[in-house]
Formats: sequence, C-alpha cells, structure tokens
Amino acid sequence: MNWLREFEAEAERRRRREDPPWSRGARLHPDVARSVQRFQVGEAGDGANLIAKAAGDDDYLATVRLFVAEEQNHARMLAGLLRAAGVPTIANHWSDTVFVWLRRALGLRLELMVLLIAEVVALRYYRALRDGTTDPLVTQVAARILADEERHVPFHCHRLRGGFAGVPGPVRAAVFGAWRVLLLGVAVTVAADHGPALHRLGVGRLVFVADVLTAFEAALARIRGEEPKPKPRYVPKRARPRGLV
Repeated sequence: MNWLREFEAEAERRRRREDPPWSRGARLHPDVARSVQRFQVGEAGDGANLIAKAAGDDDYLATVRLFVAEEQNHARMLAGLLRAAGVPTIANHWSDTVFVWLRRALGLRLELMVLLIAEVVALRYYRALRDGTTDPLVTQVAARILADEERHVPFHCHRLRGGFAGVPGPVRAAVFGAWRVLLLGVAVTVAADHGPALHRLGVGRLVFVADVLTAFEAALARIRGEEPKPKPRYVPKRARPRGLV
C-alpha cells in the first residue's frame, strides 16, 4: 500500500470537507467532558520528535508529517467539541506527560511501539464515544477521528513489520511479550482513569480492556505479516412468516 498517496488523498478530502456544525452546540456529561479534555491534550502534540526521527526516508518523512497533521486536526476538533459544549480545554494531564517522555527517550522503532499502544487505545475510546451518545455533534466528531485512527494503526504496523523483519524469532517473541505487558498496564490505567466516562458511554472497564487487548493482538498479527481475519458480514435474520410463533 502506498501510504503517502493514501495520506495525501485524505488530506485533500479533509480540505474539501466542511467542519462539523459547531454552532449547533453539544451536550457532554461532566464525566465525559473531563475524559475528552484529557484525550484532547494527548492529540495536541507537535510531533517534532517523531518527524526528526523519520528523517532519511523522504516518503516516510512526508507521510509522518501528514500523520501528525491528522493528529493535530483531532486536537482541533476535540477543542471545538468542548467549546460547543461550553467546556474549556486543559493545558496538560499526567498521562500525556508520561507518554511524551517515553516516546522522546527512545529511538524510532521503540517510539512507534509506544505510539501504537496509544493508537489502539484510541480506537476503542473513540468507538465508545461515537456509539455511546445521542448527541449528533459528539457522534460526528468521534466518527471522523475514529476513521483516521483505523488507518493509523495499519500504517504504524507496516513500518514496524519492516523494523522487526531482521529480529530473531526468540528475541521478537520476548519483545512482544514485554510489549503486551506495557499495553495491559496502559489499558488498565486508562480504564480506571476514564471509568466514569466509559460507564456513561455504556462500556464497562473490563470490556474496554478486553477490546483493547483484542485490537492489539490483531496489530501484532499485522506486524508478524499475518493477514487479519476478515470480520464476518452481518446478515439480518429473515422475518418469520406470519402466523408462526
């Protein structure tokens, strides 16, 4: 897949697409509002460190710049959503500070490993935000961000697949094991920190953690070069004939 072409096409679609109707306003329960504030901070980085580490591969560097622009657009839309709900943004949150420190302390491959954890968690979170509210503006913003995140995960997996290509099997298995432990710790922490919001959105903490782990295993399969299994197509049951119980 030509990732640069894909991100360029998405950038053009975003340029042509109208913004969500901010003037309509939005309703956010206080628990959900606090949760969105924290995710907005996490999306707001400038990506300078990742961009610097991507130097040396012109196509990848250009694609990373477009990826960072999408993440910044997520921060902009979440800020717009909070503003529409009459809720201020916040300057920082401890969870974002920890993630930024980890990513900046590592090389490109390890930074992408940490970044992939955040992306997999975001997949489940924005799905909960999209499906767990009746507010049209919240649903629209979450759906747009989720569509981007569903592309970001395979993008990072593709790069990491190349990064692990020459790593011996036993070493890679040990790294993946430690990676799972870190992912589990992050998922549990997010579920605890955002638990009230997840409850409001109809997702229990254990369900959230289990879904994140499932998505992460699918990502590891991509990195190993295994094709993900296609999701079964939903086929509605045929209506029963009248007169039958």
